[in-house]
Amino acid sequence: WKAMECCSRCAAATPGAKTAATSQAPGPQTGDEPPTPVAPGAGTPQFSNPQAAAGTGLPAPRSAPVRRRPPQAKIAQRVIPHDLRPVALRDDLVELGDLFRAYQQRTEPDLKLLADLHKRKAQAFTTWADVSGITSLRLEARRAEQAATAARFQHQQRTGGIVDGDGPAVSRLLTAPTQGDHARSVLAYVANHSPLPGSEARLLTLMLTLRTAHKGTGNLVGQDLNALGLTDPEGLVEQLTGCGWLTLPGTAGDLLASRPENPTPITIPSLVPRDGEAGPFTFGKKMRPKLSGWAQKVISDKKLRKAKATADTRLLALTLATQTDAAGRLGPGGQGIALHALTAWVPIESGELQHLVDHLTTADWLAETALTDTQLTGQLTERVLPLTCPLPA
Repeated sequence: WKAMECCSRCAAATPGAKTAATSQAPGPQTGDEPPTPVAPGAGTPQFSNPQAAAGTGLPAPRSAPVRRRPPQAKIAQRVIPHDLRPVALRDDLVELGDLFRAYQQRTEPDLKLLADLHKRKAQAFTTWADVSGITSLRLEARRAEQAATAARFQHQQRTGGIVDGDGPAVSRLLTAPTQGDHARSVLAYVANHSPLPGSEARLLTLMLTLRTAHKGTGNLVGQDLNALGLTDPEGLVEQLTGCGWLTLPGTAGDLLASRPENPTPITIPSLVPRDGEAGPFTFGKKMRPKLSGWAQKVISDKKLRKAKATADTRLLALTLATQTDAAGRLGPGGQGIALHALTAWVPIESGELQHLVDHLTTADWLAETALTDTQLTGQLTERVLPLTCPLPA
């Protein structure tokens, strides 16, 4: 029902209109004359609706029904079709989308879980591309594979574990691949800039370089030299100071007698940065003690000390630790190390190499070794895998 106030002419001209009541023209009134009583309902519209009659007004109009679409399942901003077949593929994509959204709500990252999700996504998108023929899905699958590899690699860097195949993770002393690269850079530098010939001089030069690599200065105590297995450490230090490669505040004997509470400051002038020039190494002061500690851990290995390994044996062990793959196999890709490269790092004759390899095998460092005229193949034992620095894959 609609009610409106209008004149009699408009009411007559309105189709279907019903007149509820007519108004009377007001006449002159005096102050003593009481107002004319109005009959109940007169001048007001009459409705058949009981709510309107009770004075509650017209009933509220019905709102038009809102049509709601069913929610669309999505993954990686892609809508998963409702009619996608097989059904198992669609269910897997829907579940993956939910898992990725749940991962985004995490307060702490879980890179291993993220790598697994990306791996599942790569497999699902490859199947989706096969059944639909959409090329972009196959490209998305490749990106997911790359993301899985990157997440897994980041997880290995954070945890210090590098997994070979399905084997257990190895917790390494040097956790990041860049740290292994820095260790190899120091070995290569010492091989090209050693001031004296021989394995003992090379090993001492390497350890002193690691102690002073950042600014060319560092501290040393007698125990650091005695742990290297040198035949005449005092005489070797005197040779290094005599040629100007090493600078000490006192004598070589004072250095050997120094203790941890009173270390001896040492300087290697060739490593001191010049004005406006960088040193030979790119790593910073926080990296230097990590590399030095790693090298000290290798050469002072318990079984090497028990076997009274010589300096060349320890230098070979240190070199081999930087020339393996993730599983501990020698050489790039586990294919072995060329002898000419090995004898450049360890200054010995190739005929002496078999003797050193036998010593390392006895000390449970090497296994399954094979030495030919051109290369050395073999495997570092599981015991020393934490000391290795795997080569880049």
